[in-house]
Amino acid sequence: MIYVEDQLVKVNGVVLPGLVKKIEVKEAAKIDEGSATKPKQATGYEDAKITVELILDDTPTRTKYQALETVRAIFRKPGQTVPQPIPIVSEDTAKHGIDKVLFKGFSHKAEAKKEQITVSLEFWEYIPQTIKASKAGSSSSKSSGSSSPSYTYPQTLHT
Repeated sequence: MIYVEDQLVKVNGVVLPGLVKKIEVKEAAKIDEGSATKPKQATGYEDAKITVELILDDTPTRTKYQALETVRAIFRKPGQTVPQPIPIVSEDTAKHGIDKVLFKGFSHKAEAKKEQITVSLEFWEYIPQTIKASKAGSSSSKSSGSSSPSYTYPQTLHT
């Protein structure tokens, strides 16, 4: 889970090390650009994007590179092949109606003559898709022998 409280961010029970510099939430509409004969048309909304920036310094208990390893282990655990949706709890994301995210990106930047590392974390809003099984009816098919029923699986988005 991610918690934001007094500059603390918690991801899956681990407090992110360092200082939270910035939290940004971006939302956008999906617009079909159209053509010369077809006007622009709204088609829905894109998944929101959340960016968290951290500043990592050396502390008496750990180096900035040990802190970086902590963040990296949250992004991708050993043996993990696919990112998993994680719950998010923060005032900023709650204002946008976001309660689950995917950990999309992780990068860091170390600058010459600076004792700090800047870390950028990118999360994408996760909206689960429900797939329902429904039996497809055949109107007038006459076939000899036995036939197995066919099923279609339409996708339904929950908003």
